[in-house]
Amino acid sequence: MNKYLENLNNQKITIDSTPLLEYAKAYNIPIVKYESLQIILSFILAKKVEKVLEIGTAIGYSAIQMASIKKDLKIDTIEKDLTMYNLAIKNIQTYQLESQIKVWLADAREIDLAVLQKDYDLIFIDAAKAQSQKFFERFKDLLKPNGIIITDNILFHGLVENQEGLTKNVKKMVEKIDAYNKYLATLPDYRTIFLTTGDGLAITMRN
Repeated sequence: MNKYLENLNNQKITIDSTPLLEYAKAYNIPIVKYESLQIILSFILAKKVEKVLEIGTAIGYSAIQMASIKKDLKIDTIEKDLTMYNLAIKNIQTYQLESQIKVWLADAREIDLAVLQKDYDLIFIDAAKAQSQKFFERFKDLLKPNGIIITDNILFHGLVENQEGLTKNVKKMVEKIDAYNKYLATLPDYRTIFLTTGDGLAITMRN
């Protein structure tokens, strides 16, 4: 992101997320790209989003950013790794956002859907890339009729477009991401916009 534009975008940001960014970089923890985050925050404000379901909490960076721009926003976020879960809880407490963000320690493929809301305005899929279609199919019915589902990392560092020379394991994962993208593109009753922003975003809405 151009630094000039980044500074303009940050005029309304009220929290200093530098410690989170530095921690993620130091320990090689993947978090949402800045440009992708800006699009998500814009949707939250433009569509007056009240409830968000996030699949993949990591250290809590994206949930903290979302909660910080809208004080009445409620977020359920699911994380299966205990270390990440504990870090997220600590970071959310540091920013005093416990009243807005609820972190669930669970595998998103197995969590009891009864504990979640039934009317999310936005679902953000940012977990195991090879499982995106399973997450989409499992949680789409928790979305409001006019809600949106945003999936991150649909290009996976450009490897989805260019699969030459990949190891067997990486190629298998990339093929699953490619299959998910094509699934979204042809899904009845939904329309998906694919963006190159960040590491690729898919924005899916019901027709």
